[in-house]
Amino acid sequence: MKKADFILIGVIFAAALAALGWIRISRSQGNQVVVYIDGTETARYSLEEDLVTEIESEKGGKNTLTIANGEASVTEANCPDGLCVHQSSISYDGQTIVCLPHRVVVEIQGEEEMDVDGIAR
Repeated sequence: MKKADFILIGVIFAAALAALGWIRISRSQGNQVVVYIDGTETARYSLEEDLVTEIESEKGGKNTLTIANGEASVTEANCPDGLCVHQSSISYDGQTIVCLPHRVVVEIQGEEEMDVDGIAR
């Protein structure tokens, strides 16, 4: 490898780090947890208040939603795979936790709706 190759690798690495930093800085903290069952909004909670509630879907599906310290997570579920329980806590606008067997989506939203997406801002 020549000196120019190392410089090119360094520039690409620096650009990737700068992009990652920009993405982390531009994320907005959400303030509402919205629960959808089978595509229909069924509940809306504040991220600022600690809460433990049970989400019941059709055919006996149960998920336990826990809101604590400004983060939301699914802490228990009676679905066969339990993947929703293993997803990390969410707190930023647009993040979701999905339980496919129960058709439950937990989404973080900000207070105001934007007319443009994150790229067009």
